[in-house]
Amino acid sequence: MDLSNLKPAAGSVKNNGKRVGRGQGSGKGGTATRGHKGAKSRSGYSKKIGFEGGQMPLQRRVPKFGFNNRNRKEYQGINLDTLQRLVDEGKIKDTVDLGVITATRLAGKNDLVKILGRGELKAKLKVSAHKFTATAKAAIEAAGGEAVTI
Repeated sequence: MDLSNLKPAAGSVKNNGKRVGRGQGSGKGGTATRGHKGAKSRSGYSKKIGFEGGQMPLQRRVPKFGFNNRNRKEYQGINLDTLQRLVDEGKIKDTVDLGVITATRLAGKNDLVKILGRGELKAKLKVSAHKFTATAKAAIEAAGGEAVTI
């Protein structure tokens, strides 16, 4: 082996095509395969995101309506019948706070929690959450429990 018969490993070199823009004798000189004139022939050209060749882009064709409030707070709703089912299964004893809610996977650790009033609650529970509906709060207190807003 010497310097005259060195070559790269098989598959490592991919540019087998002709070099463009290296004079007329190469066959790919002059316009360097870019055609004549226009934005695409210029250096520094880059197509804008969503450009559809002059056709009205999809983003502008689709109608937009309504109002999206950036400051909207999304709450993870938990109904009373869900809490009662967890009491029946023995997963909840007497207090329901965010730690218990995340442990039972009813909500994520960063979620805001709202207790909703569907179903009925027989167990006496101290429930801590970010919000309560009026019916849920009344049902918890009617069962002898306590609704604590965080």
